[in-house]
Amino acid sequence: MKNLIFTVLLSSLLIFTNAQEKSITKAIPLPSVDIKTVNGKSFNTKDIQNDGKPIIICFFATWCKPCMVELKSIAEVYDDWQDETGVKIYAVSIDDTRSSAKVLPLVNANDWNYEVLLDENQDFKRILNVNDIPHTFILNGNREIIWQHTSYAPGVEKEYIQVVKKILEEK
Repeated sequence: MKNLIFTVLLSSLLIFTNAQEKSITKAIPLPSVDIKTVNGKSFNTKDIQNDGKPIIICFFATWCKPCMVELKSIAEVYDDWQDETGVKIYAVSIDDTRSSAKVLPLVNANDWNYEVLLDENQDFKRILNVNDIPHTFILNGNREIIWQHTSYAPGVEKEYIQVVKKILEEK
């Protein structure tokens, strides 16, 4: 009986884990969508670039506590990541037009060095099928989505950098 309970719990944990993290079997090109910069200028997602190096895109909202914890955790190691791998992070706010004014003060208060974009109409979110936040995508040097993860748990940022390093090894 104990073995059955253990097996059921282990299976449930594996199903839960797989639902949160997904390696993409076939790389998916990043779609082209018009959004805005944090300063309100027009920006098309085709301009998400990093000179052939990996890119991380983090969807967040100002009201999302796990998002804030994730972005603050990444901020603590981002300079090291850039030095080590050249990765570039784009943080995409899904705050609507009423709350998007809070994004720039939040970015400045936390001294985030990310490129921060606003998806006020949630077009980018919708086309990438983002249902829960935080939702993180990792792109290879060809701007193709190869990995994604939803939710936040302490230490998940270590997994992000491991995926980035794997991309660089495969080049």
